[in-house]
Amino acid sequence: MALLKVKFNQKKRVKLAQGLWLMNWFSVFAGILVFSMGLFLKIELRKRSEVMDNSESHFVPNSLILMGILSCAFNGFAGKICYDSLDPAKFAKWKPLLKPYLAMCCVFNMLLFFVALICFLMRGSLESTLAQGLKNGMKFYRDTDTPGRCFMKKTIDMLQIEFKCCGNNGYKDWFEIQWISNRYLDFSSKEVKDRIKSNVDGRYLVDGVPFSCCNPSSPRPCIQYQVTNNSAHYSYDYQTEELNLWRRGCREALLNYYSSMMSSMGAVILLVWLFEMSVMVGLRLLHTSLESIANPEDPECESEGWVLENSLKDTFKSALENLKKLGKFNQVEAGAEGAEGEEGGKTPAITTVS
Repeated sequence: MALLKVKFNQKKRVKLAQGLWLMNWFSVFAGILVFSMGLFLKIELRKRSEVMDNSESHFVPNSLILMGILSCAFNGFAGKICYDSLDPAKFAKWKPLLKPYLAMCCVFNMLLFFVALICFLMRGSLESTLAQGLKNGMKFYRDTDTPGRCFMKKTIDMLQIEFKCCGNNGYKDWFEIQWISNRYLDFSSKEVKDRIKSNVDGRYLVDGVPFSCCNPSSPRPCIQYQVTNNSAHYSYDYQTEELNLWRRGCREALLNYYSSMMSSMGAVILLVWLFEMSVMVGLRLLHTSLESIANPEDPECESEGWVLENSLKDTFKSALENLKKLGKFNQVEAGAEGAEGEEGGKTPAITTVS
C-alpha cells in the first residue's frame, strides 16, 4: 500500500504546482537567511579569534554558509520544475531528472538536520577552545612591545569591558600570571626584586587585576591592586565585601554569548528544515501524480500521487534486499577475479623425452 496516497484532478495538480512554486521561492529566501546567519556568526567568531585556540568553531558558520547556497540552488531549480509542470510539453524534459533530484533533496535535508543538531551540540568544543585561547591571550597581555602580540592588551581589555567579565574563570586568574610589562617595573626596587624571587619562574606576580576588570557601577572606587590585602584599604574585607570587580570569567561570558546565538540559529534551521521537508513531499506528490496519468493526451483525467510507492516497512525491506544483492554481486565479482588470477598463475607442465 502506497504511503500518503492522494487522488488528483487537473485543478488540484495545477494548485499543487502553483503552491510549490511559491513555497520554493520562500525557501530561496530562507536559504539567504541561513547564508546570512552563517556569515554573521563567522564575523563574530573572527572578531575574537585571538582568544580562541583553534579554528574548529568555524565548522558551524562554514556549514551554514554552504547550506544556504545549496538551499538557494536546489529551491530555485525546483521552482523552475514546478512552473514548467503546468505545461506537459515543457515538463517532459524534466521527467528523467526528477528521481535523482529528489534523492539529492533527501541528502540535502539530512545534512540540514545534522547542521541544526551541531548548532546545539557545539558548546563543549567551543568551551575548550575558549578556555585555552583566553589562557594564552592573558599570558601575552604584557607583551605590548612584541610584534604580533602588541594588540593583545587592547583585545583583552575591550573583551572584559564589553562582556563585563574578568580573567578566564574569574579575577583570581590574573594573580597567577605576570600581566604587568617589564618596561614599567623598577628592577632596582627591593619590592620588585623580592616579588620576582618569590617564585621559581622569576615572574612579577601581584594580587591585582587590569583596570578593565573594574565594575563602573560600584559605589566604591575600584580596588584593582592589593585585592586580598585588607589592611591596604579602609573598611575593607575582600572575603566578605562585595568586590567592585567583575565576578564572572570571560570564558563563561563568551560561551553563553555564542551558545545562545548558535541555539537560536539551530531553532531557525530546524524550522527551515521542516519547510524544506514539506516542499520535498509536495514535489514528490506532484511528480507521481503527473507520471500516473493514464492518458497523457487527456490532461484533465484523474491520477494518483504518493510519497512512497509501497509502505514504509516494505520500502525499508526492499532497500535492504537491494543492498544485500549489491554485496553478493561484489563478492561474486571478487571471486571471479581471484579465480582468473589463479588460472593465470598456473604454468603448464613440460615433459621432455630423451
